[in-house]
Amino acid sequence: MPKKTRDYDNVFKTMKYKHKRLFISVINDIFKKNYPMDAKVEVLPSEGYLSEDGTADGSRKIEEQVSDFVIRIGGEVYLLECQSYDDGSMAVRIAEYAFIAARQSASWDAGRAVIPMPRFSVIYVKRTDRTPETTKITFAFPDGQTVDYESENVILEKLTKEYIVEKKLFPYIPFYIARYEKDIVLEKNIDRAAEDLAYFRDEMLRLYGEGELTAEELIDLAGFVNTIITHIADGNKNEGRLVEVMGGTVIETESERLMRQGIRQGIRQGQAKMLVEMGQEDGLEEAAILRRLQEKLSLSLEEAESCMEKYGKIPV
Repeated sequence: MPKKTRDYDNVFKTMKYKHKRLFISVINDIFKKNYPMDAKVEVLPSEGYLSEDGTADGSRKIEEQVSDFVIRIGGEVYLLECQSYDDGSMAVRIAEYAFIAARQSASWDAGRAVIPMPRFSVIYVKRTDRTPETTKITFAFPDGQTVDYESENVILEKLTKEYIVEKKLFPYIPFYIARYEKDIVLEKNIDRAAEDLAYFRDEMLRLYGEGELTAEELIDLAGFVNTIITHIADGNKNEGRLVEVMGGTVIETESERLMRQGIRQGIRQGQAKMLVEMGQEDGLEEAAILRRLQEKLSLSLEEAESCMEKYGKIPV
């Protein structure tokens, strides 16, 4: 069974610090916004709250809880919470997280305070019969007034791989494989899982070639996928096959290291093959394809010619 670690949290939180730009498309999709991908994204302090938690011996301890992601884009504040499953307390936790975020932007004077609550959404990596479609918080006041504060949840299992790529929802890609968790854990047939991973790999390479992803984003996304795979498979026979689809190497999400040289070379080879094929489809002369290889991948003339020998033809 999957290891009891915080790999899902670690991947999500590493993405928010290293690649916060990628969440612009997520915000656009959830909240029907149209921010450009070069919009300024500010990660706000996700100050924790204190909660009591019972221990096995009946005593109680105080522990700090920290929200997943509070960001500001274009003057608007957004709270995103990534969850594996609904644990029954999600609505209360969102209320606390949202108030903490709102407090940072509050204004007050002469006995009156304005507390602007952020837009929020809960992203569920997995789905069960209890996974809610929406999160709804009702504030009830002593005079009988009630105010509903709610948002639709994102249930990743309902999103197709084509939709994720079309909308450039890159932060969802590492968690897509979770829908195949049961088959991976029980070492059943994983052909569909491998096919879906190959689809994401090829599409990410294409989008990198088109300038939609940077080299670091591409490498890290592949590494995050493999981190989730190893979390689920926990060393069983399916792990090697699935990891190999993304390049065969795993990064540690809590570190700042890029993926090892092996996957970088594999990605570069894939990019070279794609560029040669694109050049051939565009009807480019071989000299023009060589220039494309050199420009896009920073290759020497000899390296570009070597790629042409491997993936295409060069003049004899």
